Amino acid sequence: MIQGVSVPTERVIAINRRFTKMHGCGNDYIYFDCLSDPLDNAPSLARRLSDRNFGIGGDGIVLICPSDAADARMRMFNQDGSEGMMCGNAIRCVAKYLFDNGIVSKTSMSIETASGVKPLELSVGGGEMLTCAVDMGPAILDPRLIPVKSGLPKIIGRVMPVAGGEYRITCVSMGNPHCVLFVDNPDKIDLPELGPRFERDPLFPERINTEFAVVVHEGLIAMRVWERGSGETLACGTGACAAAVAAVENGMAKKGEDIRVMLKGGDLVVNYTDERVIMRGSAVTVFSGEVLC
Repeated sequence: MIQGVSVPTERVIAINRRFTKMHGCGNDYIYFDCLSDPLDNAPSLARRLSDRNFGIGGDGIVLICPSDAADARMRMFNQDGSEGMMCGNAIRCVAKYLFDNGIVSKTSMSIETASGVKPLELSVGGGEMLTCAVDMGPAILDPRLIPVKSGLPKIIGRVMPVAGGEYRITCVSMGNPHCVLFVDNPDKIDLPELGPRFERDPLFPERINTEFAVVVHEGLIAMRVWERGSGETLACGTGACAAAVAAVENGMAKKGEDIRVMLKGGDLVVNYTDERVIMRGSAVTVFSGEVLC
């Protein structure tokens, strides 16, 4: 024992774990197969491995776990270690992992998330999943359920004091909370400055994902996104859905028709009806390896 230094009596044993790096429209996560081998230190692991200089690099980590209610269960952890409710890009990657590795061989599957079980329809070719359509469930517009601190029945294109100013916002939940703003040019938004102000405004008790979007024409939206717990990402599947819902609710697009949403990392197609929101897009496997956990 070195004088003044306490030596722990218990030794923490670290082991190598296989991981797969995947992305949907550039929204990249580090995936761990936990179907037979659980992982207990996900929050700290997300913080360490998401670092793009000293880790693997990603928007967070995703655990693929067993489920009693679906083909598998997805748990997603953001860069800051907080657990997310739902990720539209990650769920497509989970489906691709399950199909491409022969774990689930059918093209209709379901994935359990913290915001419920989501059905998926896969398009396949050459023994792998190419694209997938996700039934995201109905859009939630009730501020109490998003949640937003408001006595209003809905917040659709309403000017409200938020983020240190007054902004015209539309609030939607797609299993996680979103605030959509329509602007002239998303590329001119100072997102690193404005994004955190929205994310942590007291109006949003569980923080908020914020989309800065422009309707290019009736069936085309371009947007940037600030995700709670991760900052700006190249894409957000639930955010693309929220932007499409907001465009329809503000009279800028038609309900029941396909809307293409252009994100910095690629495009998604969203179709919003009264019953559900369907999101379609691809998923890509980047590489696999081992990391000390």
